[in-house]
Amino acid sequence: MASNRSMLQAWRRLYDAAGRLKDLAPWEWMTEADVFGVQHPETSVLGFVSIMGMLGEHYAVTVYLGPEALDQFWALQQAGPSGNPERVLEIPQLQASFENRDMLRKQDHDLIKQRGLKFRGRQAWPLFRSFRPGFVPWFLELHEVQFLSLILDQVSEVAVRLQDRATLLPSPDERHYLIRVAQQAGDPPIWEDRIQQIPAPEPKPIAISVDVEMLNALKRLPQQRHTLELDLFMAPSGVQEKGTRPFYPYILLIVEARSGYILATDMLSPEPSLETMWGEIPQRLLSHLAQAEWVPKTIHVRSPLLVGLLAPIAEELDFQLKSARTLPGLDSVREFLLERFM
Repeated sequence: MASNRSMLQAWRRLYDAAGRLKDLAPWEWMTEADVFGVQHPETSVLGFVSIMGMLGEHYAVTVYLGPEALDQFWALQQAGPSGNPERVLEIPQLQASFENRDMLRKQDHDLIKQRGLKFRGRQAWPLFRSFRPGFVPWFLELHEVQFLSLILDQVSEVAVRLQDRATLLPSPDERHYLIRVAQQAGDPPIWEDRIQQIPAPEPKPIAISVDVEMLNALKRLPQQRHTLELDLFMAPSGVQEKGTRPFYPYILLIVEARSGYILATDMLSPEPSLETMWGEIPQRLLSHLAQAEWVPKTIHVRSPLLVGLLAPIAEELDFQLKSARTLPGLDSVREFLLERFM
């Protein structure tokens, strides 16, 4: 258990680092695509830094944790406005932003008051959050406070040099990045630049388990000329049990396309991981088809993830699995459900 003194020191360093960064205002010459890395001095975890604020709308430093998170960030950048905005909540990251006073919660104001700090004006209040896949952005733990304060110091260091040397950062097209590495332990450590190639991460395995007896029973059922639309999406409101970190439930929605009949609205939890949750989907589909006592002719989905998860089931049950940009029957039900959540 961390002592109160170490917690106070860690938070003081983080607020000091954020203050120096705000005064520097690196978003005036850096864009979100000017990405570089910082290696944790003790764990060697890589945090990849992206700076927002050039348009003057939202000043923030986001730290994507690990190569997989970095790839997810670039995928969002490439998707642009047509991408799924909720995907940012599925990327492990730390964030320091500068907000209006009313964006902070009581715990944030208590931290500021305990440290005798004062802020005034629009986009002047430091806000620190930890993002974990499927969870509500939440308050930092001690190790996150310490890492983020180190990173903000390195952001200030790199940003000053980048202002005078536009070629400091290599092009990410070849997966080469400037990485700040601590060469000497101590307080403060000695840092140096390294250019490293960051290999594409291996995809995380998704374990899928289905009831073979149920699958065989479904093979004996008649196939109906129904088309189902199936989608998985995040609920807009978090759920929290006492003393735990709140998470966003996911909704597995299955609708008969022509009639709008709702075959299923399952609530799924991202705990212990998104991969575990995704692995449940094929069996859930089998269970709902067993209850309906028929097999559809076609199932439409719009997510490549769902295509991959359901392709083996489609082959076994001999229905067509098609990718579609829109799911008209399902989307009207989805809109209604999301309004109820809000």
